Amino acid sequence: MELRDLEYFAVIAEHGHLGRAAEALHLSQPALSKSLRRLEEILDVRLVNRTSKGVELTAEGSMLLLRIRELRLSLQSLAREITDMSEGRAGHLRVGVGSPVSEHLLSNAFAALLKDAPRTKLLVSTSDNDFMFPALRNGELDVIVTYFRPSEGLISEHLYDDEFVVCASTDHPLAQRTEVSLKELSEERWAFTEPNLVSQRWLLDKFREAGLPPPRITFESRSLALKQRTVAYSDLLTFVSRSVFEQTLPSKVKALPVKELIWPWPVSVIYRNETFLPPVVRRFVELIKTVAKTIRVSR
Repeated sequence: MELRDLEYFAVIAEHGHLGRAAEALHLSQPALSKSLRRLEEILDVRLVNRTSKGVELTAEGSMLLLRIRELRLSLQSLAREITDMSEGRAGHLRVGVGSPVSEHLLSNAFAALLKDAPRTKLLVSTSDNDFMFPALRNGELDVIVTYFRPSEGLISEHLYDDEFVVCASTDHPLAQRTEVSLKELSEERWAFTEPNLVSQRWLLDKFREAGLPPPRITFESRSLALKQRTVAYSDLLTFVSRSVFEQTLPSKVKALPVKELIWPWPVSVIYRNETFLPPVVRRFVELIKTVAKTIRVSR
């Protein structure tokens, strides 16, 4: 059974006349009659009865016409799905994000993608670069949004510039100062997210280079929001990206003026350097770059 014969039959049924159907299909009437006979032979049923006015469908012909109309709709849906997939409006997207990345950027970018491509499934994981970069190379992730370090085989597109700062409650004694030294910070208690994060290793290196003991970690949580809220209502310090600092209780926390501990943190969207990049990845990269432009303007 060929789709062409099914489509020809549907046109015959819709016109109720072989001659008019042949004209509509730009076929000769004998060729169309041959197609009809071929279909009847394959199904081993009579599909039409010839009358003086044209043709009438048998019960089997009526059932076949119903199924052909359903098939037409399925083919139209299939065509739309293929087009959507080719334009990046459908598919699965696995995104890795660094915990210090602006939630405002991410939530707006994800919302824009889901609105633009409602049949896309997003799988988002938050982790550190030490996990995400190998996962991206191995194909476990499709794209990551984080601080970029030069890496062979990967493409990075800059989104916005952030920075890490020392953060404390507005009620902390050091929050009223115009300048704070590293030595003073070494005597304070700290809250960290995870001890192996790149940002925290950088912080520890700064204390080590200054010949000071490492910060005293008295609170540790994988939840960035919980850590930040705990800092806001205690005398703990933390080291966090300014975007996170600004989006979590901004009226209750303050960046301390420690010039040695301001670490520039350029955020990028990163994907594999491949000849064929999945359309849904291209779509997401386009959308998050557009959203990032508004972030930069508002900062």
